[in-house]
Amino acid sequence: MSLNDPLSNVLSHIQNYAMLGKTELITKNNSKIIRTVLQIMQDHLYIGAFEEIKTSNGNMLKINLIGNINKTGVIKPRFQITKSTFEKFEKRYLPAKNFGIIIISTSQGIMTHTEAKKKEIGGKLISYCY
Repeated sequence: MSLNDPLSNVLSHIQNYAMLGKTELITKNNSKIIRTVLQIMQDHLYIGAFEEIKTSNGNMLKINLIGNINKTGVIKPRFQITKSTFEKFEKRYLPAKNFGIIIISTSQGIMTHTEAKKKEIGGKLISYCY
């Protein structure tokens, strides 16, 4: 069975494993965007370290969960966001002001919504985590 959205699958696995209280996740989904989103989540202390495991039938990701995730997911459709519409989407996807992150794909790379606000640039919404 093919996967329609690998990033969504990884984030839903992280959500499910976090709810079960597990501390480690191994997933076959591995791409540059998934690794970048995981790196941002690691920088903001939502997950622990992750590493790429090389196997004979493709690379896998081993993700350490530290129990800091309440909810995570992708944003579909990938809404276009400008510097004046950040607050609208923060209210929609985050439970409170300054609580959680929204990950955005911009012309300067993938970053959080707070970094994009400081740089005064827009982009497309990818995912959220709190």
